[in-house]
Amino acid sequence: MSAKTMEGKCLCGAVSIVADAASEVGACHCGMCRRWGGGPLLAVHGGSDVKVSGANNVAVFDSSEWAERGFCKTCGTHLFYRLKPTNEYELPAGLFQNQEGLALTAQIYVDSKPDYYEFANQTKMLTEAQVIEQFAPK
Repeated sequence: MSAKTMEGKCLCGAVSIVADAASEVGACHCGMCRRWGGGPLLAVHGGSDVKVSGANNVAVFDSSEWAERGFCKTCGTHLFYRLKPTNEYELPAGLFQNQEGLALTAQIYVDSKPDYYEFANQTKMLTEAQVIEQFAPK
């Protein structure tokens, strides 16, 4: 998984993010992500060294025991999904200006995906149980 420095910002420009993010995009089909954004979360792995400018404009919602979601207080742009135990960030791919070279490579919570959409890309697929087994704190 190669990484490149990516820069992005929210709709109003109050928050900007710089991260050495993976060029691989993952889609999360869980009900919480779909409720949060109106569809699947399409995100890149940003690791734990994510730089946030304008942090005073960021609101955080504890969405589970092991994760939180951040968004801009002013415009509502989704900024990140952060795993608390490892401090690793998943960052919405649409947040970044340069999306060149990004590729959809994985889908998670595939057993929660509704019938009204389907991606044509051939990707790795994980069910809810597989995701929890792999990522949830033990």
